[in-house]
Amino acid sequence: MSEISPAASTDPLTPVRRRYPDAPLVGVAAAVFDAAGRVLLVQRGRPPRTGSWGLPGGLLELGETLAAGAQREVLEECGVEIAIGDIAGVFEPVTRDEAGRIEYHYVVVDFWARWISGEAQASDDAAAVVWTAIDALDAYDLLPDSRRVIERAHTLWAAAHSGV
Repeated sequence: MSEISPAASTDPLTPVRRRYPDAPLVGVAAAVFDAAGRVLLVQRGRPPRTGSWGLPGGLLELGETLAAGAQREVLEECGVEIAIGDIAGVFEPVTRDEAGRIEYHYVVVDFWARWISGEAQASDDAAAVVWTAIDALDAYDLLPDSRRVIERAHTLWAAAHSGV
């Protein structure tokens, strides 16, 4: 049975298949920083990588800009409003099944962002959320690409924040 994401398509007659997709899927995520420079992490509640920690994000909806998609995903998953900064990186996870077939393929555009309002709490497909200091990231067993994006995003946030 294929995993279908109604949020990824506004037309119920043409749903997007996340698992064993017909083409790579475009996603967005944000490394959100509070005033103290802590980053917001989410624990995934659904495949792929259920239970792992990473940045809040998800699939872009038809007609949605990248920045608007990242803002929507963070609000849906974490209940916080954000101001989008700039692109911090592009993450291209491809997961193959035991037979070597492509089970998941995403192209995720990662932004850095600044927290505006709201108390972070897990909702939508997030199992848990946490604000953590950059020097405490080791406790969350992040993928190397996620770690690199967070560190780059923090550098961009710090540069922008120093001018405030």
